[in-house]
Amino acid sequence: MGQIKKQAQISFRQLEQGGATVTVAAGEVLKMAGKTVIIFDFDRTLIDDDSDRWVITNMGLTQLFNQLLPTLPWNTLMDMMLKELQIQGKTVNDIAKCLKGIPLHPDIVAVIKSAHALGCDLKVVSDANMFYIKTILEHYGIYNCFSEITSNPAVVDSGRLRIFPYHNIASSHGCNLCPPNLCKGRVIAKIQASVSENESKRIIYIGDGKNDLCPTLKLDEGDCVMPRMNFPLWNSISKNSELVKAKVYEWGNGEDLGRILLQLLNSTNQS
Repeated sequence: MGQIKKQAQISFRQLEQGGATVTVAAGEVLKMAGKTVIIFDFDRTLIDDDSDRWVITNMGLTQLFNQLLPTLPWNTLMDMMLKELQIQGKTVNDIAKCLKGIPLHPDIVAVIKSAHALGCDLKVVSDANMFYIKTILEHYGIYNCFSEITSNPAVVDSGRLRIFPYHNIASSHGCNLCPPNLCKGRVIAKIQASVSENESKRIIYIGDGKNDLCPTLKLDEGDCVMPRMNFPLWNSISKNSELVKAKVYEWGNGEDLGRILLQLLNSTNQS
């Protein structure tokens, strides 16, 4: 896997934003950061758990979930779980309270605030859902650091939280690497296309799951991918490294992710 390159020996200053401190080069790093798009997966990447399973486990739905899991697509199953919560008298506020208990590593919070302060464009592309993601990011005070969140839509209908697929599953998106409800590769291609031809943007993609391989394969040589070690994306890259154009920087936990991402932002010699 890729090695973090040694930082150039130049003068540095300290940037502090919202309690997070990052060492940055006075000129070049700020210039580089402003040309960097950082895209996070959510479950087991930005947060150190799976938000769907957190709600299932902590709100007493494990038995019903296991019973229905073999019979329903994931999005439909999650919507059924939320219907069951309403039947049990649980409210949307109860679900939000549960979600706020999900741990988010303080180093990840810090690096997000720092990257945002440096001028990076931060985005989330996730197979979770909009309500879960927004609730958790707002709870940790970092929701406004992100310019765009792409995930499965969520709406409150007559007091019940509903989950819907991002793509219309009635018409296939044509990707055999991604689930029917969301092709992350198509989302990344749209982000790449939104950058004008006279702009040079580096993408850093951070993920863990098997559905993160498709967007990884869309990255160019000047981009970076950060797979979580011993998770499906890391395994796929290890077996198919010749297909990956981007530089690979592996990480294992929140402390690793924060440190490596800061080093990538600090590095002024991205070769």
